[in-house]
Amino acid sequence: MNVLLYLAVVLIWGTTWIAITLQQEGPVAIPVSISYRFVVSAAVMLLILLLARRLRRIALRDHLFCILQGCCVFGFNFYCFYHAAAYISSGLESVIFSMAVLFNAVNGMIFFRQRPSTNLLPAAVLGLTGIVALFWQDLVATQMAPELLQGIGLSALGTYGFSLGNMISSRHQRRGLDILSTNTYAMSYGAILMALIALAQGASFQIESSTRYIGSLLYLAIFGSVIAFAAYFSLLGRIGASAAAYSTLLFPLVALSISTLYEGYQWHLNAVIGLCLILLGNLVMFAKPGMYAALWRRAV
Repeated sequence: MNVLLYLAVVLIWGTTWIAITLQQEGPVAIPVSISYRFVVSAAVMLLILLLARRLRRIALRDHLFCILQGCCVFGFNFYCFYHAAAYISSGLESVIFSMAVLFNAVNGMIFFRQRPSTNLLPAAVLGLTGIVALFWQDLVATQMAPELLQGIGLSALGTYGFSLGNMISSRHQRRGLDILSTNTYAMSYGAILMALIALAQGASFQIESSTRYIGSLLYLAIFGSVIAFAAYFSLLGRIGASAAAYSTLLFPLVALSISTLYEGYQWHLNAVIGLCLILLGNLVMFAKPGMYAALWRRAV
């Protein structure tokens, strides 16, 4: 089951980055697009839970945490990602999002006093080294342009918000709260938050009727939010925040393939090396303690 959840998260979220780019290109204001996305997501989730009689009531204190979760995971983080799409490619955004594995490990220690796995550090070093190698050519070619740095900064800030939301979801599951119910409440609060920001900015709520906009909106709402977030937070509860977030290191494999086809991403030797390092880091992360030592003893 963990493998299926893991693959679902990687494949779906690996393709949502290009959909975010399509949303950003249209005339609809960013907070409005995000609000519509999670209005649809929350409505679908609410309908499913009501029909299945699975919607659970939670205490006021838990609702307050759902508001925080909505701000972190279904609001401000996407506000950052959508704006970053104006400065960097969807593939680069997905790569920066891979930093969630480090943010989750650090936040796990801060909020839950979790001792990270001994595999985490070498896996993260391999993964992040691979990320640098993957985009080294782009960084050199642009000479660290302010627009590129702004895009990187916004993506990193959005990723940290996502990590904080992971901590809140872990808190929900530790208290035995139903993950689908808390996700539904949090999505609703995130949609309300973005709508309030749009109103404060004087943005129009008129939706774009193009196939590109409607198609990307529905894909982000149904697949990218309802299905992928349910799979991810279930995975988080099964294997922990740090291990679950490491799935983000595989997003570039999907996102960069799409970026190659639709955004003209150019492959170089450093990119191939970077992907190999990311895959190696993934193997290290999920290796059982002592496995490599045992293999080495057998080899010698």
